[in-house]
Amino acid sequence: MPTLTLPAEGGCRCGRVRLKISARPLLTMACHCTGCQRMSSSAYSLSAAIPSDGFEVTKGEPVIGGLHGASKHYFCGYCMTWMFTRPEGIDWFVNLRPTMLDDHAWFTPFIETWTAEKLPWAATPAVHSYEALPAFEEYEGLVAEYAVAQK
Repeated sequence: MPTLTLPAEGGCRCGRVRLKISARPLLTMACHCTGCQRMSSSAYSLSAAIPSDGFEVTKGEPVIGGLHGASKHYFCGYCMTWMFTRPEGIDWFVNLRPTMLDDHAWFTPFIETWTAEKLPWAATPAVHSYEALPAFEEYEGLVAEYAVAQK
């Protein structure tokens, strides 16, 4: 199984926005909510929660897209690739779309969320599934379990 090598670089489809991560994900996810289905034009979106101090945009200026709500979804302003999200009220991690990395073969979702809205045929290899989101108090244990699973 491929592993993540740091630092890892990546970018949008057209290459006008580039980014780099220098920290391992805290958790990896697949979200089945209808909002993610629409924004990703797919059955679900993929995310890797990267500590904020291990994430940087190295080229270009991403723009805010999506619903323009409290959570900020960042896109390339030219090719409109959905690149990452800064979740509402949380400044210590960034939800990176892992397929933005040049090498993303290492990625597997550890949890899947909003399965109550998933398409009947959609399946992932996630270890944990949630009809909505995990309870806030579950995240610490999930992050610890994911860290052990990655060793």
